[in-house]
Amino acid sequence: MAEPQSIAPGPGLAGIVRATRRQARALLRPLAGHPRAAALVRRLAPRSVRARTTLAACVSVAVVMLAASAVVLLLLRVNLERSVETGAREQTQAVTRLAAGGRLTPQLPLGPGTDFIQVVDAHGKVVAQSQNLTGRPALAPTGTHEGHRTYNFDALGEKHDQRVTTATTATPTGPVTVHVGASLRTADTAEDITTAALAVLSTLLLLTVGALTWRTTGRALRPVEAIRSEVAAISDRGLDRRVPAPRGDDEIARLARTMNAMLERLEAAGTRQRRFIADASHELRSPLAVLRTQLEVAHTHPDPKVRATLVEGALQDTGRLQALSADLLLLARLDATVHSRPGELVDLTELVRATLAARSTDPHTVALHMCGDITLSGDALWLGRLLTNLLDNAQRHARHCVAVRLTTDPVTGDALLDVTNDGPPIAAADRERIFERFTRLDDARSRDDGGTGLGLSIARDIAALHGGTITVQDTADGTTFRTRLVATGRKVATRYDK
Repeated sequence: MAEPQSIAPGPGLAGIVRATRRQARALLRPLAGHPRAAALVRRLAPRSVRARTTLAACVSVAVVMLAASAVVLLLLRVNLERSVETGAREQTQAVTRLAAGGRLTPQLPLGPGTDFIQVVDAHGKVVAQSQNLTGRPALAPTGTHEGHRTYNFDALGEKHDQRVTTATTATPTGPVTVHVGASLRTADTAEDITTAALAVLSTLLLLTVGALTWRTTGRALRPVEAIRSEVAAISDRGLDRRVPAPRGDDEIARLARTMNAMLERLEAAGTRQRRFIADASHELRSPLAVLRTQLEVAHTHPDPKVRATLVEGALQDTGRLQALSADLLLLARLDATVHSRPGELVDLTELVRATLAARSTDPHTVALHMCGDITLSGDALWLGRLLTNLLDNAQRHARHCVAVRLTTDPVTGDALLDVTNDGPPIAAADRERIFERFTRLDDARSRDDGGTGLGLSIARDIAALHGGTITVQDTADGTTFRTRLVATGRKVATRYDK
């Protein structure tokens, strides 16, 4: 039966991979514990997103191409060796049939793809052979390699692998052994050409992928660099500038729109801050100038009665300055805690009752209407200040009476606190402007009554801090300031008296 043998086979693909891996580990082992080498590797590592993306794409393609090339070469090698072995086996069978029929001749012709033929009897004597082995002794194995016998064919001048098929058969003169060698020269050549072609194609593919990735990533990151450059150029004096927003609705376009929205908020905040500082300076300058004038006149005036009157006026102006300073400090606290909602449980009904009971010197009577006990999460001091500011504003503008109504919204369950005065109505164009800081619709009367123009602004900020709103409405009873409050993390609890 024919048995294929190998002559001086190579290490194989798996052996090459193992050897390469061992060599790589041997080269990298001296660098593993060397701090300078590690620092050099870190320094040479790409830092930009563009370079890292290009490197990752090239490495990924290289790994895929390496695996694909290995599979292609392995399949090619297997198919070529199978073809060579098939040809050698057919030649062996043909010689075996001749030997079994006693038709062997001393010289045997070589078939296609066959390098040599040798027939040896049981005593090791060459019975027949191909012309290129004339005068050669019988083939003898020199050893084994990976389970296959190996032969020395240096005498034939063969420097490439061969496949030797051996078969034993009976002849009229006794058993003989047939050796047929088939050259792997064609397989080796095809493998070398294929390896070179794959290497060239892989190199071209890697260069193409690297160039395309570098160009595509650069074009994709160009808007990001433009955004970064613009943001770096924006200072606290140039918040009116905006970053370039590319077209489309991708991540970079959304980033640009988000950055522009943030810049708009920063610009608005800066504008409010500058306006607030200017308004506060103006509001403080006027009473301070009046106070200084009164004190200078009182200091030099000879009449004690006049001095007493001037000092009394100075005390009143000092009280206004104290009230203005307190309002400014409260606004600063509210601005600092705009993102932190208070969370203690407040009995809003009792808070309204206590606040109204403490206001015994109001010029106008206050009518109170409540539907039950209402509790919500919040800060009792700030909610009391909200109600106080609304009552001060209502008392300042009312003609005869002020009404306070505390109810709940039947749909949402929000707490509704209405403060109504029967004074003159507020024009629709001014209903939002009155909540701006230092805004007075009647500037002279507000100053005479001690108003600072901050009460309604403070009230709205407190309501916003509690997740609520304040709106102005015209009702049958007059002008109503409606405060809608929502508890944080819980619904408004309403308990009705039986």
